[in-house]
Amino acid sequence: MRKIRKGDEVIVVAGRDKGKRGTVLRRVDDTHLVVEGVNIVKKHVRPNPMKGQTGGIVDKPMPIDQSNVMLLNPATGKGDRVGVKTLEDGRKVRVFKSNGEMVNA
Repeated sequence: MRKIRKGDEVIVVAGRDKGKRGTVLRRVDDTHLVVEGVNIVKKHVRPNPMKGQTGGIVDKPMPIDQSNVMLLNPATGKGDRVGVKTLEDGRKVRVFKSNGEMVNA
């Protein structure tokens, strides 16, 4: 079970975007994810008349390592570690380590 999933609200704890918040847009692989508004780079794009693309410089979000982000705990407003707990009916759920509450996602 992945501790950070698509759609989760995260906060960056390391790197040049430290302190920024964003939503996970997608997972690239096991350790990298793309977060909205974080790790934005300038990409030079060539025009492609066949696809109707205009050329120029566009802003593009790049992947960030999951070790540099923490799941945002809505109760405290801070980043929190996440654990996995098994319920009585056998389902596995994600819980915050600080207060033991389930992650709503």
